[in-house]
Amino acid sequence: QVQFVESGGGLVQPGGSLRLSCTASGSIFRLLGTAWYRQAPGKQRVRIATITRDGTTEYTASVKGRFIISTDTADTTAFLQMNGLRPNDTAVYYCNIPTPLATWGPGTQGTVSS
Repeated sequence: QVQFVESGGGLVQPGGSLRLSCTASGSIFRLLGTAWYRQAPGKQRVRIATITRDGTTEYTASVKGRFIISTDTADTTAFLQMNGLRPNDTAVYYCNIPTPLATWGPGTQGTVSS
């Protein structure tokens, strides 16, 4: 069974940055691509960024131009560089594949507040 483990969250002031990391067991990122999701308080989890096997990236409008998704050269670790953070970016962040598996990691909390 695939396991995802996210890290790198924290408390940051508006305008600040966070870099999230995610590891997955097996070669699932290399085979199926990678995606980051987030779940804000009281809201459903939504996908915010994807990167395909050939490196093509897509972002939801609310994060485009501020967030960057990437993977390491071995496609074993995924990253989400988050810049220009806003209070409404506060959420628990998760990684998975673009068509998500039923299994989710614990997520990592990102809080943007002054």
